[in-house]
Amino acid sequence: MVGDGKDHVILAMLKDFSRRTINHAYADVAGAGIVHSFGGCIRDAIEPGAQGGADARHAADTALATWRAVEAALAPIVGRRGVAALYKRSLYLTRSSHSCLLAVYESADAAADFIALHAALAQQTGAAASGASAALLETFHSLLANLIGASLTDQLLRSVWDDTSGGNAAQDPLK
Repeated sequence: MVGDGKDHVILAMLKDFSRRTINHAYADVAGAGIVHSFGGCIRDAIEPGAQGGADARHAADTALATWRAVEAALAPIVGRRGVAALYKRSLYLTRSSHSCLLAVYESADAAADFIALHAALAQQTGAAASGASAALLETFHSLLANLIGASLTDQLLRSVWDDTSGGNAAQDPLK
């Protein structure tokens, strides 16, 4: 199956990443909890009900809607396979600190499978699901920012964070 050219560019860029750069990006995510200006938006979008005892199903629904919005925002630029490659790399980096993501990573293929993420998160506690989801999004954001720059990443994902922080993204996640 031949991609649209953009897929190959993003995959080549990911392969060219040095291990040191990726480890540094992951250390920023894991250590600080907030990548840069939009890191707080990620936590706000994913964890609004975590402090209030939101259940895992709500956290999983919010994650599913958010990831679909991320894919919709980025696929026209990097292609669906480019988004899937970044998603899988984010799963790989996050799976060690959130074991519920291990099965999602192992089942991930060339297409981003957000349904598997939804199912895995729905089986956790609300706080664990929210934490894993936020960590995964922060890792994704950090990887993308390292590829294209923080400013462009924030600009491309602004609509995602605006929608999710307003509560619109989680209204009907399975559509």
